[in-house]
Amino acid sequence: MDEIITIYKEEKFKIEQFLKRLVNFFQDNPDLHKEPLPVVHSVKYRMKNEQHLADKVERKKSLGVELTKDNLFEEITDLAGIRVLHLYSEQLKDIHNAIMQEVNNGDLVLYETPKAYTWDIDLKSFYEGLGIQTIVKPSYYTSVHYVVMPKKGSEIKCEIQVRTLYEEVWGEIDHSMNYPYECESLACKEQLKVLAQLTAAGTRLANSIVKSKGEYDMLKEKDGMPFE
Repeated sequence: MDEIITIYKEEKFKIEQFLKRLVNFFQDNPDLHKEPLPVVHSVKYRMKNEQHLADKVERKKSLGVELTKDNLFEEITDLAGIRVLHLYSEQLKDIHNAIMQEVNNGDLVLYETPKAYTWDIDLKSFYEGLGIQTIVKPSYYTSVHYVVMPKKGSEIKCEIQVRTLYEEVWGEIDHSMNYPYECESLACKEQLKVLAQLTAAGTRLANSIVKSKGEYDMLKEKDGMPFE
């Protein structure tokens, strides 16, 4: 464990520099911040602290995965993490396209295929329509994950999570109860399921409001009505 923590400390500066580059990309990209409703609402980011790394090493060990200095950066890919938050589901298209454009330009390299996690069948169809591999999560977790590197073969990696603000509310509460160890309270588990359904309804309502406004604006333009 001491050797693994030492290796992480030695590489932390380089990983953090890559993290800052990605944070700037999402915070400053003009294509993701057009008015009146920017695609990216906000960005959260962090470097994994040493205690959380030690906990993760132990959890992997309990699952039969032995971490060493040689496989640390292959087995743990979220030493740096970014969470990109947006308001409604359709905005994911623009965020996904922005990331994939960086990949196609050679400015980023995917370490693994992007994955979406959800329990919602409608969202599953939406993600798959974007060409994103989708995994159904009985835990009610919903998020899209990317693991990227600055260049091919690099040990430096960063996990990007993309989700709506509603999904973030559920995720933050679930994380506080079930990480690093799962809460055994049946009442809490049932309440988290209800919260997931409420946040899904909120996301659907946000999608509907934006879509309705777009249709209304198109009709006003078609009929030559003055905009308020």
